[in-house]
Amino acid sequence: MIEMSVTTNRKAGANNDEELILLRRVVAHDRAAMTELFTIYHPRLFKFVFRLTRSFSIADEMVNDIMLLVWQKAETFRGESKVSTWIFGIAYRQTMRRVSRKQIEIADQIDVDEVATYDDVTAEREDWIIQALHTLPAAQQVTMVLVFYLGLSYEETARVVNAPVNTIKTRMFHARRKLKEHLESSALPAAVTEENINE
Repeated sequence: MIEMSVTTNRKAGANNDEELILLRRVVAHDRAAMTELFTIYHPRLFKFVFRLTRSFSIADEMVNDIMLLVWQKAETFRGESKVSTWIFGIAYRQTMRRVSRKQIEIADQIDVDEVATYDDVTAEREDWIIQALHTLPAAQQVTMVLVFYLGLSYEETARVVNAPVNTIKTRMFHARRKLKEHLESSALPAAVTEENINE
């Protein structure tokens, strides 16, 4: 089960130099390196896709598809960005393609069976945040997920979505304001504070 969190802290993992070595090994069809890269990226990619689709099954399927593309396209990486930026660029394009083509249905609520292992407060907080997130325009949703939840910098996010850094900053400004207003106008769980949103 993937741990869900409303914090922006990244999980400990390989740095870019280590990931670059792994990717070069993947180019040479080293399956062990691909397994290691998959282990590093699965939690973050799952969280990214899930935040946008609200479906555990679709997120799991898409992470596998995304990492398959990493395996197939590893030799096209030119080193002009971090490995993480390149991989999330693939994830962004694949997810937006699925959403834009309406190949998935946005779930009305979190699958209760899937989150049964979480305590009630955690499940309620996650449901509240995700519902609020889906009140935002698509571009702001993606930006919020990449910056707020996954901890990418504005510069990294700009490269992932192929937009100017100032556009990303503007989207975050409006997303934070709208999210804060939505949460304040609803019965906001005590665990979700203004400080969380404004980090």
